[in-house]
Amino acid sequence: MAADIDAHARDLCTFIDASPSPYHAVAEVTRRLVAAGFNPIEERDAWPGEPGRYVVRRGGSVAAWSTEHAVADPATPFRVVGGHTDSPNLRISPLPDRASHGWDQLVVEVYGGPLLNSWLDRDLGISGRVAVRDTDSPGGVAERLVRVDEAVLRVPQLAIHLDRDANSGLALNPQTHLTPIWGATGAAPSFAAYLAGLLGTAERDVLAWDVMTHDLTPSGPLGRESDLLAAPRLDNLGTAFAGTTALLAAVEDADPTHIPLLVLFDHEEIGSTTSSGGDSTFLPSVLERVVATRGGDRQDYHRALADTLVISADMAHATHPNYVEKHEPGHRIAINGGPVLKVNTKGRYASEAPGSAAFALACEQAGVPMQVFRSRGDMPCGSTIGPMSAALTGATTVDVGSPMLSMHSARELTGARDPGMYVAALTATLAPSRH
Repeated sequence: MAADIDAHARDLCTFIDASPSPYHAVAEVTRRLVAAGFNPIEERDAWPGEPGRYVVRRGGSVAAWSTEHAVADPATPFRVVGGHTDSPNLRISPLPDRASHGWDQLVVEVYGGPLLNSWLDRDLGISGRVAVRDTDSPGGVAERLVRVDEAVLRVPQLAIHLDRDANSGLALNPQTHLTPIWGATGAAPSFAAYLAGLLGTAERDVLAWDVMTHDLTPSGPLGRESDLLAAPRLDNLGTAFAGTTALLAAVEDADPTHIPLLVLFDHEEIGSTTSSGGDSTFLPSVLERVVATRGGDRQDYHRALADTLVISADMAHATHPNYVEKHEPGHRIAINGGPVLKVNTKGRYASEAPGSAAFALACEQAGVPMQVFRSRGDMPCGSTIGPMSAALTGATTVDVGSPMLSMHSARELTGARDPGMYVAALTATLAPSRH
């Protein structure tokens, strides 16, 4: 078992390093699924009615499922693992070019809720998607992925000689203190021209972009015995990887009374209320269209939802040894301690008894321990796609995760054994034991 878990940890590193932006994450998920026989389909097309494995993308979001083993009843319920592809970072502005006192700079905007200090004095690359003029594409616009894994940007911190109070509490203004430098010529080309050079197109054909910074340090083991894993974007590529791996395993031994489905949304870190976020039509649309391709109608769709289980999977806070007072003392979470059930009575997590029991059974089936997270009663709790998915579908929903430290840092930390246990639990969720 240890060898398998080590293999999952290594593969997680490969997955994360291939996915510096949500669009690259979707491309990597799709690549892995297509290699395993999943057929890419488009939302604009009529979906095939034949049983099979399918994957569909919407921007930085992706959904995949298999009907190849499902019973013929069009009201067959779903087993869904849901997560997200985005992580907090610095995003390049639409008009980013700035020259200041001989420095070449790019204006950025903070995306999500990052630990801002973790982005200081760090070598940064850029990645994302660019919309370019293309007369052969719908609407005359094509999307191109861009990725630069070289140290092109850096946000330099002010020297302590000029800020003697920095160690007493660093205060960063997102408007004035986080503008990266990318040269000292005072005459840098426009960012549009830079992108055009990368893509081999004319500057005038670069119409818009969703481009962001990413940490360049490779993911890898940490600790005296390599029992830890350090990587960027563990929140929530740890789930994107585990969910994809779980789906690939589940379709080989699927329970015919359920349809296994993976959905990964963009924009969770900014509230999910976008066309491809967890509060969008993406999941309900996919579920309804799958029912329709199997000969079902709206009544069959709602019948399917009544017995559907949604696992809202996001990373979880491990107990921090330097800040134990920030954690609920009866619900300590250990690194390498197993997947985490998240509970909040204010509805910030969707977990209630039926869903919690289903996940407990999945962990039991997988042979992995389950931990339970609850925030301190005097502290606010974060949230996930879980409450949104529950409200949009009415399906039984449970919030789960995998333990980590340094959440929302440019570089995060988890246990080397945790990815394998997470994969095992999500696999058992998608393919529950029929014995």
